[in-house]
Amino acid sequence: MKGKDFITLEDVATIEVKADARYFSASGAEIEKGLTSDIYFIRTRDLLGSMNLADTVVTAEIFSSKGGTLAGIDETLYMLRNRDLEIWALSEGEKMSAKEVVMRIKGRYSDFGIYETALLGILSSSSGWATAAGECKEAAGGRTVISYGARHLHPSVAPVMERAAVIGGADACSCVLGALLLGRAPVGTVPHAAFLIAGDTVELAKAYDKFVPEEAQRIILVDTFKDEAEEALRVAEALGQNLNGIRLDTPGERGGVTAGLVKEVRARLDQAGHEHVQIIVSGGLNLERIASLAEAGADVFGVGSYISRAPAIDMTMDLKEVSNLAVAKRGRIPGITDNKRLQKIN
Repeated sequence: MKGKDFITLEDVATIEVKADARYFSASGAEIEKGLTSDIYFIRTRDLLGSMNLADTVVTAEIFSSKGGTLAGIDETLYMLRNRDLEIWALSEGEKMSAKEVVMRIKGRYSDFGIYETALLGILSSSSGWATAAGECKEAAGGRTVISYGARHLHPSVAPVMERAAVIGGADACSCVLGALLLGRAPVGTVPHAAFLIAGDTVELAKAYDKFVPEEAQRIILVDTFKDEAEEALRVAEALGQNLNGIRLDTPGERGGVTAGLVKEVRARLDQAGHEHVQIIVSGGLNLERIASLAEAGADVFGVGSYISRAPAIDMTMDLKEVSNLAVAKRGRIPGITDNKRLQKIN
């Protein structure tokens, strides 16, 4: 294998991989060589090559199985860089409808056919995550949503998910690389571990107030040791106007974060003159809970598994032209599908 050449069937039979001395995720180089492709696309390329047909010019279209928010376009375009292709696509973050063509590719089959697996995987997963994040934002009534889902995924794809979540509607994410890929700062304070080691919520809150830069948000967890409302008041009294918010992350063993708890904490803070303090909620949030907690007075929602475990939105790639002649497999309409929303990329 040389340069950016794709692997062949012969390569597959001879490549040695040391499974005990690497992460099991694919590197960028491995993706671009075709090592994450389904074997039948490699076999197809080699077979067509034996028939002198691998360089046949084709037009392929990718369409979505259902509506949602499209994400992954930028990554697919990067994968197809340096290939002599014409590409049309919807933009990153656009809404798509069921069966809508989201990308069209024209060029030699040998230049991109082997990428079908990766193209569909990127668009399917990223669009699923983006769509789920948008649903959370809508359920929150436009209030702030932060993606906390990195811990629920393999670390190699966690940044992809976090980026897609923000593309889809989340206001921020906690994963460092996911945020940096968006040109943003990661968002988050400290976990329960810090409070447990410090031994007291207020002591940790005071230290945090002194430690972080003046412009940083002071948001303190209040469910580690004592009653949440009691801890919220203790922290609010200790930090005064410096306190931006308290976070409720009560575990399911203690009933989780409920609408009643949010209402009580909000009322007690307001009665004590701490109306400026926001309430941030997290822990097993879904659309129903987000809507309920928003109505109860929560201001910010840290959402993890609802976004990270969102089902992928299936994508399909079909050839619609071969040598500029309209084609299609049975059940599909031959020829290019008209979609005026597609923009010419190159």
